[in-house]
Amino acid sequence: MSTSLTVVIPVYNDAPYVGGTIVALAAALNGTGFDADVVVVDDGSTDGSAAVAEGAAPDSLSLRVLKQRNEGRFGARKAGLTAARGELVLLLDARVRLLPDALRFVRSSLHAGELVWNGHVHIETASALGNFWRLLAELAWADYFDAPRTTSFGLEEFDRFPKGTGCFLAPRTLLLEAFDRFRTAYRDVRLANDDTPILRDIAARVRIGISPDFACVYEPRTSLRGFFRHSVHRGVVFLDGHGTRASRFFPAVAAFFPVSAGLAGFAVRRPLVVVGGASVASGVAAATYAAARGRPREDIRTLLVVTPMYVLGHSLGMWKGLGKLAQARLDL
Repeated sequence: MSTSLTVVIPVYNDAPYVGGTIVALAAALNGTGFDADVVVVDDGSTDGSAAVAEGAAPDSLSLRVLKQRNEGRFGARKAGLTAARGELVLLLDARVRLLPDALRFVRSSLHAGELVWNGHVHIETASALGNFWRLLAELAWADYFDAPRTTSFGLEEFDRFPKGTGCFLAPRTLLLEAFDRFRTAYRDVRLANDDTPILRDIAARVRIGISPDFACVYEPRTSLRGFFRHSVHRGVVFLDGHGTRASRFFPAVAAFFPVSAGLAGFAVRRPLVVVGGASVASGVAAATYAAARGRPREDIRTLLVVTPMYVLGHSLGMWKGLGKLAQARLDL
């Protein structure tokens, strides 16, 4: 039986990555029996991302390109969803490459009525910064990564499993409904947490499957500038996605602002001492936690060195987010 599938890929200046994503997707679709097409949404790129995607697609793969001004990943995904023809939709980021057997596993699961799947993400670790992103995921969601297996989660277990719309498959109608219900406290949706609220909405209605057999590889930002900018952005979206009592991270969000404000007060007199001390402390805490979990020395060194930079960027992002929330309230 043929099942229709649309793959939605938002791109924004992703020319170095999207070609490999398309090639890997075509290989993963081969022999699955999916009646598949691809919608690439060019979200205002200036580097020819869409042309790279078109050039990488084999003749056997039906690919359409939608172009729009820069509206952010949420807007690009929603445009792709609206244009999708398939019963199922796979949301796939331009930095994500499916492993060859990923869609074969999903296809076999459909017969059991298991229609919603979050990808198991392997992170490229060719550099210390890439290794840090891997460690951040594995330590945050140790319940799953300590023993990867085929399982599922609902709303009660939501914050204990890795998740994201970078590789996420579900019925088109279910996704459209969740996107329509999506709300952000920010005035600019490009700053919003565009996956956690959507997936939380879906998890309230149906269990989300995850398995090492539905796997992909993510290529993270590993230049110092790209890493720091992404750390800041993650702080902004973290506040939007977890500044709610529904999240198990809410206590950390609530404690962050008075604690960091207090440190800022001390930093007026001795800024280098306070900022440097807090940064070192964050690295030591992360490394100590990793050591207690039996992580190898390379991982511990990575956390000691990289965590301070990440914490600084993430903290700046959370304060930026608070400023954006205040601005949105004033505009009401």
